[in-house]
Amino acid sequence: MSDAHPRLRIEIGKRRDGATTFRLVRADGSATWQRHEGNTAAFFPLHDLEHFAVETVLGHGRGFYGLVAEGWELGDFGTPWPRGPMPADMDPSESIVGFLDLERATGVELTADEVNEQLRAKLGERNASAGSGRVHITDEDLAHVRAVVRELHAKWWELPPGETMSLEFDVG
Repeated sequence: MSDAHPRLRIEIGKRRDGATTFRLVRADGSATWQRHEGNTAAFFPLHDLEHFAVETVLGHGRGFYGLVAEGWELGDFGTPWPRGPMPADMDPSESIVGFLDLERATGVELTADEVNEQLRAKLGERNASAGSGRVHITDEDLAHVRAVVRELHAKWWELPPGETMSLEFDVG
């Protein structure tokens, strides 16, 4: 890695009161952040770490983190969608992370063929040339993503309250 700042620094904090914080700092120093409490505090850190695994392993420079690095704010990713719909050329990271969330909730892992079939059904064939990363997922890709997810989730669970987990996103 060079001396340059990463495209995005990801900081996920575990507060003593059970809340979590999510702060994303762009290379230019600007930042966007959220605080999560209750069920969202339990869900979002794991979901956001899954995004990191998917986007870094698969080379998705225009997934969630890539869009934030480009200037999207966290509030842009939901109703009322102040920036409008998600870009047509974005990588399919959100869909893949959704599959991982489902696996985490059910304990049932999808095969690469099932992931690919669901991606085609959900996103259509336009996705074959969209974004910067690969769309076709192999068994090896999925195994690598899951290994990184397990490692990141373990680090999160081991993080003491009052501490922050920091990652650098430099894909793209």
